[in-house]
Amino acid sequence: MDSEVIVSLKNVNKYYGTKENPIHILKNISFDVKKGEVVCLIGPSGSGKSTCLRTINALESIPSGQICVAGISYDTTKESLYKIRRNTGMVFQKFELFSHMTALENVMLGPTRVLNKTKSESEKIAKDLLDMVGLSAHWNKYPKSLSGGQQQRVAIARALANSPQVLLCDEPTSSLDPELVDDVIQILMKIAKSGMTMIIVTHELDFVQKVSHRTLFLDEGTITEQGQTKDLFQNPKTDRLKQFISKITHKNIF
Repeated sequence: MDSEVIVSLKNVNKYYGTKENPIHILKNISFDVKKGEVVCLIGPSGSGKSTCLRTINALESIPSGQICVAGISYDTTKESLYKIRRNTGMVFQKFELFSHMTALENVMLGPTRVLNKTKSESEKIAKDLLDMVGLSAHWNKYPKSLSGGQQQRVAIARALANSPQVLLCDEPTSSLDPELVDDVIQILMKIAKSGMTMIIVTHELDFVQKVSHRTLFLDEGTITEQGQTKDLFQNPKTDRLKQFISKITHKNIF
C-alpha cells in the first residue's frame, strides 16, 4: 500500500434542515485514506455515512471543515466541480443509469465527455470494463432489460471508466435481491485487489471483513470508533459498536 494520502477530511461538518432548525448530520469528521487502501464506513441508518461519501464526491457542500482529494482542496481550489469529480468514481445505491442508453453507451459517456476520448477509444474502454464485470454479452441492452445485479455491475464499470483516483461505493448491494448480492461483492473484491483506492458504505459486515484494510464506525454523525478491520471486529472497544455488530450479524443469520 502506498503511503500517499489520496483523500483527507478534517473537521468536516454538514447540516440539513433550516437555519432556524438545523440538523447536524456530520460532526467534525476527520480521517485520511491512503493510495491503494480500502476503507469501509459502517453504522446505523442515519449516522451520516452516505452524506460523508457525497461530500467527498462534491455532491454535497460543507459549511466548515476541509476536504482534499488527489491534492485538490475543495475549499481553496478554483477548479470546477466537474474537474474535481474526475478524481472520484461513484457507485450509487439505485444504480442511476440513463434508461435511454444501452449498457455500452452508459459506460462510454464519461470517457467521451470528461476525458475527451474519441468514440472508438471510449468504446474500447467501455467494452473492456463491461467484460471485466462479466457483461460482455449485454453491451447493447438497456437498463430495463438487465437484472438489478447486472445494472449495478454496469454502474461499477461506468464509475471506473474515467480512471478515478478513488472509487466511492454507497451501499452498492442494498437495492439487490439477496441472490444477486454475491456477484456484485465479488466484482468489488476483485477491484480492491487490483489496488484501487476505495471508500465503501455498507451493512454487509462479512464483506467489510474480507475487503477492507480499515473500518470506521459512525453513529449520530461522529466517528465513534475506527481501526484496522480485523482488530475492530475482534476487539470492539465501545458497547455501541459491540451492540451494532451483534444486531447486524444476527439479522444476516436469519
